[in-house]
Amino acid sequence: MTVTTPQPRTTIPAPSRPTREAAEDAGWVALTEAVREAGQYPTRAEAERVTRIVLSALGGHVTGDERVALARALPRTAGRVIASQIPAAHPLTAREFVESVATRIEGSTPATARWDVSSVLSVLSTHIGEDLTTQLLTQLPPGFPLLFGRAELATTA
Repeated sequence: MTVTTPQPRTTIPAPSRPTREAAEDAGWVALTEAVREAGQYPTRAEAERVTRIVLSALGGHVTGDERVALARALPRTAGRVIASQIPAAHPLTAREFVESVATRIEGSTPATARWDVSSVLSVLSTHIGEDLTTQLLTQLPPGFPLLFGRAELATTA
């Protein structure tokens, strides 16, 4: 008579569903990867650092319903960066905005900061869409459309 030893049963785990946090992380990764490509940064870590700096600077200059809409339109991580900023006492011109970003990035110059700002804001514009970008730009001083990758046309009176 042959005795067989029972073999342990192997179970195949059910496919896991992505958690909300994983989906949000994926949104943040996609956003920073788009910035990495637009700005030609060598690593996503560098693109992420620049994205956080530019978004935090922008967060202080967008207020009211537009700020809420912007935070909601972005991945959670980016939305938190926007929403956590204290509103600026006075709006900066586009040039002053770029200069303020330059002071936050080690080794930056106004020219490299403009590249960084434009890389982030042009990707942001694509991500949030035409309507919300237009709403934001109505709140910001002249010069900002160029930073968002838009032509700034003079209106005639």
